[in-house]
Parts: sequence; structure tokens; C-alpha cells
Amino acid sequence: MQLTRFTDLGLRIVMRLAVLDPGDAVSTQHVAQQMAVSYAHTTKVVTRLSELGVVHARRGRGGGLTLTDAGRDVTVGWLVRRLEGNGEVVTCEGENPCPLRGACRLRHLLRDAQEAFFRSLDDHTVASLAHSPTGPVLLSLARPMPRDPDDVAPAPADIAAPSARAPRTRDARRTAPTAPTPPQSP
Repeated sequence: MQLTRFTDLGLRIVMRLAVLDPGDAVSTQHVAQQMAVSYAHTTKVVTRLSELGVVHARRGRGGGLTLTDAGRDVTVGWLVRRLEGNGEVVTCEGENPCPLRGACRLRHLLRDAQEAFFRSLDDHTVASLAHSPTGPVLLSLARPMPRDPDDVAPAPADIAAPSARAPRTRDARRTAPTAPTPPQSP
């Protein structure tokens, strides 16, 4: 069974939020950048996760996304069922209905397989998704995002052995405007 992009992103968002320190929040824009997906798509998924009570979203200054206590404890199966909806693996009805739909055993077998898939996900909570080895990778995504294009996150080698070059500050990047030179008399 293949999950929709919506469900995939929903799972990645809750995994990212599961590694936040208590009291910390992260913006939807930041999560979108970290997950390399569009802000608009991320916003839609966050809205659904909020409706489900899995994510708390606060707007404005000091706002951001956090995983609720209930969100930490829900099973992955429960969450995937809510994000995927009640669709079947195959579409037997619709514009071109299958002629076998009235007596087909395949439809029921695939529905049973889908439910077995969900049940296997019921053995895991959202919080458990953030355990090692995934947690450290999620934490590496948590480095602060650059505020402007000139700010660059240090490469791992730079973290271990900083260069001798002095760090650039915001003031050092800006140069004071120079006064125009008065015209020289002949």
C-alpha cells in the first residue's frame, strides 16, 4: 500500500515535533523548509493535524507548532487512518465501475490487507518514531534556519574544527554609506 503525500508529510511533521524540547515550538515555515516541501502543502497538513488534536498551532509572535500530549501517545495506525481517510486500495466503483465488483473476492482481500497494514502500525506511537536512529537525524534538522542568504549553517567539519576566520556579524556586513565627494575647483 502506498501512502498519500499528505499522510507522509503528516507523519514527518509529527516526528519533527516529537524531538522538540518541552516548551519549544517551531514555525510552519521552518518545518516546510526542513522537510523540503511547499509552505502551502505543509499548512494544509498542519491544519488537519490540529483538527485531530495531535498538533497545537499558535499564531503570532512566540507562536509555532508543538505536539500535544495526545499527539505523542496516539498510535501511528490511528493517525494514518485519519490522514488517509476511508478509501479502498482499489477503486471498484466510479466512472468506469469494475464488472466484477458484485462477486469479486479481490476487493475484500485487499481491504483485509489494508486493515492488517494499519494494525501493524498500531504497535507504534508517534513518540516512538522519534527514537534512535531517527531522533538524531531529526535533531540535525533542528539547527536554526538562516535569517538571510548570507547566513550559512556551518558544515559538520566546521563545527568540529572552527576556522581561524572571525565570524561575520550583521554590522560587519553592512557598510556605512559614503558621503559624496564635493567637486574640486579648477
